[in-house]
Amino acid sequence: MTLTFNKLPKYLFTSESVTEGHPDKLCDQVSDAVLDELIRQDPYSRVACECATKTGFVMAMGEITTTGFADFDKLVRDVVIGIGYDRGKKGFDGATCGVMVALANQSPDIALGVDKAKEAKEGEMENDDEIEAIGAGDQGMMFGYACTETDVLMPMPIYYAHKLTRRLAEARRANDLDFLWPDGKSQVTVEYEYGRPKRIHTVLISTQHTPDVTQEQIREGVIEQIIKPVIPAELIDDDLIVYVNPTGRFVVGGPMGDAGLTGRKIIVDTYGGMGRHGGGAFSGKDPTKVDRSGTYAARWVAKNIVAAGLADRCEVQVSYAIGVARPLSVNVETFGTGKIEDARIVDLVNTHFDLRPGAIIRDLKLRRPIYQQLAAYGHFGRDDLDLTWEATTKADLLRADAGL
Repeated sequence: MTLTFNKLPKYLFTSESVTEGHPDKLCDQVSDAVLDELIRQDPYSRVACECATKTGFVMAMGEITTTGFADFDKLVRDVVIGIGYDRGKKGFDGATCGVMVALANQSPDIALGVDKAKEAKEGEMENDDEIEAIGAGDQGMMFGYACTETDVLMPMPIYYAHKLTRRLAEARRANDLDFLWPDGKSQVTVEYEYGRPKRIHTVLISTQHTPDVTQEQIREGVIEQIIKPVIPAELIDDDLIVYVNPTGRFVVGGPMGDAGLTGRKIIVDTYGGMGRHGGGAFSGKDPTKVDRSGTYAARWVAKNIVAAGLADRCEVQVSYAIGVARPLSVNVETFGTGKIEDARIVDLVNTHFDLRPGAIIRDLKLRRPIYQQLAAYGHFGRDDLDLTWEATTKADLLRADAGL
């Protein structure tokens, strides 16, 4: 049965983002810095790198198979200092924190299925090209999502939540607000009418800060330097609710304030809760892991469907079995906004997109050191980055084949 997107006369939807100095995001960036360094030297590196942090230490752990070499101690410290944790007074210092490394070889049992897909072993592949014979690195289901709420075809709440946290980081680095420290969060609530965004209802900013600044200075600075430059005037009215550091103080932050782990901000990484999520995190995983490559491909498909005008809102699900190249299933849901039947859109997807892991890696050029830049502020709808899975080059083909 086809789902129908929320058609209530009026409702609210909220999404959040976090800055690069959030302890979980620090870990995501360390994991992806390891991936980038190894894939820079050996594009076929297999990496599954997790990270954990708390007061005074960072630990990198996991499995890697590579011909490359990395000075992991220096790499971790460079990431932490680059984020802005460079003095003990901030609660964390990349130059003096402890760094622990526990990285081992990838399981040979997993490698069996990834190195040569089941279809290749059984002679079922259309050709025996090495790249296209890659089996999925794990089982699972991945989702992609797109909608017409913003120019980049992302839901409005997560789009502006990310823009706010990016602006926090820019203002800190440029010293526009000299009291800002690296940790921070944003939250945006959008008011919808009959499924369409009408106004920003609430903006929440929590930012780590120096101990000597007043709450009044923080609120005024954040409103003037962060919120007003980001949120369009046409989405704001006199009823806008603004919260800035609602607890009244946020000096202790980062790994001193909370433990951090890789992969604990998967909704921040994707669609802010508007679209479903398969459950797998991205950071620290090379592209043979379909948690990453399959989700990127699903976004690519969904965005092209919406860009083609086949639907105003689209969610794509793809599922895989470990060691098998071809997807087990492909599903399209347009929430009643499709211009043609969803089943017909699935046929178009199968015609115009090759969703085998090797083909995804090839078509989206994923064997490149591009991942640390994605480890904060979202993997989708990034108008500050040129990402292959955000391209809508297949939209004209889809539209023409649909007869629109």
